[in-house]
Amino acid sequence: MNASLRRISIIAALLGIILVLSRPATETQAQENTAPLVVGVIRDRQFQPVEGAIVSLIAVGEGEPISAAISQANGRFALPLIQTSPQGDQENSQGITPIEIDPGAALDVHIERAHFADSLIPLSEQEIELLRNGQTVALPDITLPRVVNIAFWIASAIFIIVLVMIATGKLHNTLAALVGVAVIYAISYLGHPLNENLYIFDFERSLSFIDWNVIFLIMGMMIIIAVVENTGIFQWLAFTAYRISGGRMILLLPILMLITGIASAFLDNVTTMLLMTPISVQIALSLGISPLVLLIPEVMASNVVGISTLIGTPTNILIGSYANISFNDFLINLTPGVILAFIGLVLYSLYIYRKDMASARDISPSLLELLAERARITEPGNLKKAGLVGAMMLLLFMFGERFHMIPAVTALIGATALLVWVRPDIEEMIEAVDWTTLVFFMSLFIVIGAIQEVGMISLIAEMIGRLVGDNLVLAMLAIIWLSALLSMVVANIPFTAAMLPVVGFLTLTVPGAESKVLFFCLSVGSAMGGNGSLIGASANMVTSGISERAGHPITYGYFFKKGFPALLITVGLATIWLLIRFL
Repeated sequence: MNASLRRISIIAALLGIILVLSRPATETQAQENTAPLVVGVIRDRQFQPVEGAIVSLIAVGEGEPISAAISQANGRFALPLIQTSPQGDQENSQGITPIEIDPGAALDVHIERAHFADSLIPLSEQEIELLRNGQTVALPDITLPRVVNIAFWIASAIFIIVLVMIATGKLHNTLAALVGVAVIYAISYLGHPLNENLYIFDFERSLSFIDWNVIFLIMGMMIIIAVVENTGIFQWLAFTAYRISGGRMILLLPILMLITGIASAFLDNVTTMLLMTPISVQIALSLGISPLVLLIPEVMASNVVGISTLIGTPTNILIGSYANISFNDFLINLTPGVILAFIGLVLYSLYIYRKDMASARDISPSLLELLAERARITEPGNLKKAGLVGAMMLLLFMFGERFHMIPAVTALIGATALLVWVRPDIEEMIEAVDWTTLVFFMSLFIVIGAIQEVGMISLIAEMIGRLVGDNLVLAMLAIIWLSALLSMVVANIPFTAAMLPVVGFLTLTVPGAESKVLFFCLSVGSAMGGNGSLIGASANMVTSGISERAGHPITYGYFFKKGFPALLITVGLATIWLLIRFL
């Protein structure tokens, strides 16, 4: 035993001696391998990093650059002054030799990037001397000014045309966005050889604008919804609301609005209205009133209450992913304002439909039995499983940020767990995913990315920044009401996607906006603003289509007459809360 310990001690001592003896050599080698660097950060006028800029170090009077690099996603670049030597070169065992700078040489850093003006930064004598001594030169932050060229106007025109096609219904939303993407690619690839100013971006760059967190979050939630909607839970809830109210409209309408709103906080608005509309139409017709008396307040409640959670509306998903706002952040900062707006909406709905509700009749026992049969829960076992998985996902949405788990991961884990547990027809579940919507989002991200690439977003941000200055209250009011009013004529999803970089710039420049209050203002304005017109939100148009098939069409004028006052009431109440909460 002692002999073994002695051998181990000797080996340990020898290893220690080797390490001590090797340390100076290692340090010396590291010093020999140290090469001078020119480092810096490139930003635009909105303080956003500029990726993909070609940075070159040029000796004045010589054609070829001494060194070149490309700025990274954070805007940083590093120009090493090294040259590669043949293996075995006696100067450097690793084949790397620092470039020698001639005495009296003048050096310039040249920066070029599509859609930006070229920049030339001369190095001072002191900086050149540092490089000659093998040290690193850190340049001050570099701001590249934008240029407005043909590509700027083409990308802007394509974006506006896509919005017009979506708003007017000339083309399906997804097809309109795909047409925009195709034209952008065609101009960038076929036009660029003819005129370099026709270049917008290449395919690889365009993919960087797609927010995959949004795509996979929506896909995961769609799979879960496909399982849940087959259980009949929402139809059962709607009928239960009728039984609880006893057919009294003054209770039935608020209960249906509450069910729709809560469901919209955890499912997307379109799915909620797809599930609630058929049974609501049946109840309304059984009561002898127009289905619009129930449907209009329900869809408005969906647009209002949905913003209280990260997953409640597509606009919140976009905002949360872009600004790194968590599930809890939405819940804490928006829920009180949402409750206030919802109460105002309920009172307004009861007032405008008071005459219709007064004429409602009782449902006959036979008809009541028929409605009860149609509202029966068909798969109670699957409903329990979905409830348990949903509870697990809710906990992960709330606390997953502590483990840096993004919502998309939670949605995919939940969807996969539910599919394994329930074992439905997997092909049917995959088909239940609305791939048309996912393609729309991806195409829309690329179209929005094009106007961001050419600088249109920066220009808008600069204009709004000059308008609001450093006044946080003015910035909040501008974002809320501009979003609400424009969401009446522009679908709120593309509008929100386009506004995100603008709000991001204002968050950096307006004192007090670092709390991300302006993103919450955008959430309120874009979602509640959807109540102002029939085309303001996808849920409005879906509800209109189902109602029309039931023989009760919702016209643009009718929706505006009922919805615009609701917009003013709900957005006004939510604005009051945001001012109280953040000021």
